[in-house]
Amino acid sequence: MTGKEQQILDDVLNQWRAAVNAHDSHRASSYFTDDAIFQGLHPYSVGPKSIAEYYASQPIGMTAVYTIRETRRLADDLVLGYLSVDFAFIDRPNRSVNLSIILRRIGEEWFISHYQVSLLP
Repeated sequence: MTGKEQQILDDVLNQWRAAVNAHDSHRASSYFTDDAIFQGLHPYSVGPKSIAEYYASQPIGMTAVYTIRETRRLADDLVLGYLSVDFAFIDRPNRSVNLSIILRRIGEEWFISHYQVSLLP
């Protein structure tokens, strides 16, 4: 894992996390590409509109904390991240998941183009 790739991931994921923690579904979805493939814990969807709907359906008070486990530079404009994420809730136990994401650079900005959650065993 290099510092450059980790910094790219942190830059995007810190913004994503702040939006998720604020329950701001439209802001959370703004960090995704227009053709992003999104697989949360519901059937997959494509694009920011369906991603915003997914985050809007999450309970108020849900928060996310992530740890980057691995990174890979797939190309000059693509970074892969493998993370563990703990989602905390007000009224139920935390849920820990694995998250694989691919960030794509568009111009000078980085966006999530692939988001794949799996439950930890």
